[in-house]
Amino acid sequence: MNSTEDSVILVVDDDRDIVNAISKILELEGYRTVKAYNGLEALDKLVDNDIKLILIDIMMPKLDGLSAMMRIREKKNIPIIVLSAKSEDSDKILGLSMGADDYITKPYNPMELVARVRSNLRRYLTLGAAGTAPVKDENILRNGGLALDRNARQFTVDGDPVKLTATEYKITELLMENAGRVFSAEEIYSKVWNEDSFSVENTVMVHIRHIREKIETDPGNPRYLKVVWGIGYKIEKISGG
Repeated sequence: MNSTEDSVILVVDDDRDIVNAISKILELEGYRTVKAYNGLEALDKLVDNDIKLILIDIMMPKLDGLSAMMRIREKKNIPIIVLSAKSEDSDKILGLSMGADDYITKPYNPMELVARVRSNLRRYLTLGAAGTAPVKDENILRNGGLALDRNARQFTVDGDPVKLTATEYKITELLMENAGRVFSAEEIYSKVWNEDSFSVENTVMVHIRHIREKIETDPGNPRYLKVVWGIGYKIEKISGG
């Protein structure tokens, strides 16, 4: 599938100049765009067009971006990138928790905007669109945007390759094979190092921290690799993964 010509992007902002500028940037990259100027209009455009990704502002009349996202998420899992002048961490966290896949602050860098669009589209088109199931391959472990190819011994996050050490790879493989299950540091050590565990908490913790820094967008607020205090570690099972 050609991820540009076959991908229609919905651009939503009450500032028509911004919508026109973003549309022009994306069209120069080969994408097709549909324009909307408030949340209600965006919902209508989704009905009439095969939209593959949405760029949406937060502060808009009639229906704001966050409310529009909530309605969209009831029916569709297409990528949504928030493009907002609100730059506080709390605003970003709110946007992501309400259903956004990514968050870009204004004024935006056109090259970064295109890169974010390309990355989110690649992940969506690779992992399967709504209503379609990706082909199962027991040698590829998938969970959310994580994918571990055991044949190639490669690990990717949202389609982008991530370099893991041999030990980090083994830990990640163990946790992804058992997504949702909590492993104590002792269990991880014995299964990965194949040795009896004794006072291994710090050793395992350091490797977990390194893995988190490589796979998480915000290591301080991880989506995947979680600490269950007093018990151990797990990779959160993500719906659809």
